[in-house]
Amino acid sequence: MPACFASILIGWNACSRSSTPKGEDAPDSLRDAGLVKDVAHGFREVTESVGLAFVHDVGSGPQGSDYYMPESMAAGGALFDMDQDGDLDIYLINGARTHSDDEGLPPLRNRLYRQDAGPRFVDATDSSGLGDAGYGMGVAIGDIDNDGDEDVYVTNVGNDALYRNNGDATFTNITAAAGIQEDQWGASAAFFDYDRDDYLDLFVTHYVALDPSVKAFDNAGRREYPGPHLFHGTTSALYRNNGDGTFADVSQGAGIASAALRGLGVVCGDFDEDGWPDVFVANDGQPNQMWINRHDGTFEDRGMAMGVAVNLFGQAEANMGIAVGDVDGDLDMDLFITHLTGEQNTLYVNLGGGLFEDRSVVAGLAAPSIPFTGFGTAFIDYDDDGDLDLLAVNGRVRRGLVHPGAAVPAHWQGYAEPNQLFENDGGGRFTDASSGAGPICGRAEVGRGLAVGDVDNDGDQDVLITNGGGPARLFLNEYERGNWLTVRAMDSRLRRTAIGAVLDVWIGDRRLRREVRVAYSYLCSNDPRVHFGLGSAIRVDRLAIRWPDGTTDSISDVPANQRISVAKGSGQWRPE
Repeated sequence: MPACFASILIGWNACSRSSTPKGEDAPDSLRDAGLVKDVAHGFREVTESVGLAFVHDVGSGPQGSDYYMPESMAAGGALFDMDQDGDLDIYLINGARTHSDDEGLPPLRNRLYRQDAGPRFVDATDSSGLGDAGYGMGVAIGDIDNDGDEDVYVTNVGNDALYRNNGDATFTNITAAAGIQEDQWGASAAFFDYDRDDYLDLFVTHYVALDPSVKAFDNAGRREYPGPHLFHGTTSALYRNNGDGTFADVSQGAGIASAALRGLGVVCGDFDEDGWPDVFVANDGQPNQMWINRHDGTFEDRGMAMGVAVNLFGQAEANMGIAVGDVDGDLDMDLFITHLTGEQNTLYVNLGGGLFEDRSVVAGLAAPSIPFTGFGTAFIDYDDDGDLDLLAVNGRVRRGLVHPGAAVPAHWQGYAEPNQLFENDGGGRFTDASSGAGPICGRAEVGRGLAVGDVDNDGDQDVLITNGGGPARLFLNEYERGNWLTVRAMDSRLRRTAIGAVLDVWIGDRRLRREVRVAYSYLCSNDPRVHFGLGSAIRVDRLAIRWPDGTTDSISDVPANQRISVAKGSGQWRPE
């Protein structure tokens, strides 16, 4: 979201780059003109064929005529196994009715799509009880009660909601009973065990103190979405899981509430490599925060000292989505942040010892991002060669030139942008691979959320994209690719995925590191299974798992091209 408006007037975005759609989903006019090339591989859209029929409704008047600020920032979604049948289901966040003319109409609700064989998705919203009717923003997934199924937290503009999974494909709203009192503008959220007591705690970022009466206009005098500089920032929230189905707000005592900023993205991980999970928050137009866990229930913001608060030029940017992973193969976690048009997306490379450095330009990620406004993002090994590539979902928050292939309603045409895919050379340098990716990068829409997971269980990473005021789209990975291994790291005693576990694999003299993480990108939750691209290797010489409590397991000689599960302390794997 823009953070540097000169006044309440918002200028046109003249910095844009055309993009030619590829594949069968491009407009006929471009195809007839010879501007479209069919792709034999890439990401294939299957949205309609699998029965996914969801269009995000901003809910604030015809085609967004109210210019209600939240509609320009929403909404996210999740890939998670809601019924524990071994495949990923889809949860999508919707808006709410805020326009006076909508009185008497049925409420807008979030939608849950259960995956059946095929894959095929069936709308299970009514039977599940997950049809939250708040003005939705994001979603976090985690097993809060260690009963073996995934629970759901929804962030809203207003009251958030916590849903307990009943274990029978139904959910119960337990927000009040759990002690959750969230009435601010919630954005991204994450479950993680900050105190290592075996129960997942909850971190929630808050955006701005919204005043719906504030209005903004562009240079032509037309209504436009207000910028964040017109509102005060707010504090993030940390909830400690008491282990009895309730949570305690410990934001003040933990130090999290010490700064009121405009939080959007969040990711948890051990960024100072001391064995305890930390929290990185992406703040819009303000310095990012790196909340370092002090092992006593408190956190200290070391973002500036660690080199992740501002960019190379000492500037705070419009920080939104977050990707995290080892991009240069040196066995530590790097950070990538998406930004506003006119700013470069930023890659913070982990130097070790708790220090990061902005290497966006050297990595080839700075200049290509300047014309775009990025939101959801993820490192994804789309070709299974063992290094992490990068996908960024784009869509403006203020009007710009209309891109070719902007197949969106008239209101959104000046906001639609194509997405971008970048290929890693193995050493942390990237080249633009968007042209061969298919319609995932060829169509211009108002991209917001991005969730990654193996939807069809064929061993590669597929992609779910949410669009503001537009349809959610599902893309299956059909690239020619190398061998692979997918690992579910389970703590059998806790009956859940070991969030925060670190997995290493050895392939000859090469070593790859990944972490169990579901909360990243923007407003989204992702597949908890850890994916390794193995290139030409037909087996893993060794697989090691460092569990969140510091204990380790090591397994030798694991054949490639299979989905496996490893239980903590077992010292062995089994096929899923």
